[in-house]
Amino acid sequence: MRILFTGGSGKAGRHVIPYLLEQGHRVVNLDLAPLDHPGVDNITADITDSGQVFGALTSYADLDELKPGTGVPRFDAVVHFAAVPRILLRPDVECYRVNTMGTYNVIEAAVKLGIRKVVFASSETTYGICFADGERKPEYLPVDEEHPTIPEDSYAMSKVCNEATGRSFQRRSGFDIYALRINNVIEPHEYEQNFPAYMENPDLRRRNFFAYIDARDLGQIVDLCLKTDGLGYQVFNAANDGHSVNLPTSELIARYYEGVPVKREMGEDETFYSNAKIREVLSFRQQHDWRMYLTDPEG
Repeated sequence: MRILFTGGSGKAGRHVIPYLLEQGHRVVNLDLAPLDHPGVDNITADITDSGQVFGALTSYADLDELKPGTGVPRFDAVVHFAAVPRILLRPDVECYRVNTMGTYNVIEAAVKLGIRKVVFASSETTYGICFADGERKPEYLPVDEEHPTIPEDSYAMSKVCNEATGRSFQRRSGFDIYALRINNVIEPHEYEQNFPAYMENPDLRRRNFFAYIDARDLGQIVDLCLKTDGLGYQVFNAANDGHSVNLPTSELIARYYEGVPVKREMGEDETFYSNAKIREVLSFRQQHDWRMYLTDPEG
């Protein structure tokens, strides 16, 4: 597929794009900074400028596409990851503006240009736990896509708004528009760098539901979304299968989730951030469990 990928130079994108290239896709990265990776085409553009987005989506990828003399090829899909990535990086109003207007511009352009597949990044923060003022607990466990999304912070609010935008454009067009509620993205080097602290102090993972998504497994999820047609508008949690700490489910519930209803029996290593839907609907199978990268989980 010929794919426009926004935000490919960010933490998640710089791992997802190489995965997509390995699957044989051609990827054009739209970002404020280029991604220096073999085989990636880069366009520098600002997603908050509608004209720049339309221009990028109607552009050649590179000089080689001039050779056939048949005009600009159409993109087969758009993957939209570009955003202010969390609170406390820019003023709240600017975080909300960039994320909501950027997403509107990207999806609007894709739909008006007849690009029938859009995959965009939503967030675990939509469930209102991650950036809550103080401690908030989920309404039930495991947290699935039906859990209420009523956050209090500008970043998560922008993501909830973006989901409404995606749903509305899907209803208008009938195209496939899939939102990924991405959990805490872990890059390969972060297992050795960060996970020993998580083993020593599980409190560090409470705001992330004790969950994570390996950046390369996120690449698999995006690829599965691109290859799975006909689902209309969908929301998918994106997480690996297990906890990111070396404690069993029962102990985590007793320590952190007293009084929270547990809707079904859970495995002793099963993530509280349910990935059942991507496993059942998209046939996701994780490839990168954190235990593969820590030689001494107890330490």
